[in-house]
Amino acid sequence: MIESLEKMLAKGVDNSLLRFGLGKGYLDQGENTKAAEHFQHCVGLDPKYSAAWKLLGKAQLALGDLAAARQAWEQGLEAARAHGDKQAEKEMTVFLKKLDRRKP
Repeated sequence: MIESLEKMLAKGVDNSLLRFGLGKGYLDQGENTKAAEHFQHCVGLDPKYSAAWKLLGKAQLALGDLAAARQAWEQGLEAARAHGDKQAEKEMTVFLKKLDRRKP
């Protein structure tokens, strides 16, 4: 899947759905840096894409960047609330609470 999406990107196709697919594919493979890059592009193209904000936060957390994960989830919460995406809102609220518990 990633290979075909990368080919599309190389041909000049670039949109939030393509970037989300690439980010998810790389995240699933544990390639968190690439995942975060594609999710960043995704939310740059569509700042209201709450699922992308959620997974961007997960990629940032996996990279050990707690501040970036927090920022992604906070922005994702705004996007989710603005569009009534209750499930994403609940998940990111839980992620932020867990992040708060990690602090010394």
